[in-house]
Amino acid sequence: MAKKKANNTEEPMEKQLWKSANKLRKNIDAAEYKHVVLGLIFLKYISF
Repeated sequence: MAKKKANNTEEPMEKQLWKSANKLRKNIDAAEYKHVVLGLIFLKYISF
């Protein structure tokens, strides 16, 4: 279950996306991470 903040305010979507991207990336080189991101963008593009 997700943790709730004490003041019940949510972060903007951009901040949440950056945090999740940093968690996924960890110690991957930027050149390798580019392939992951481009793959996700491609999947989003073909899903429409």
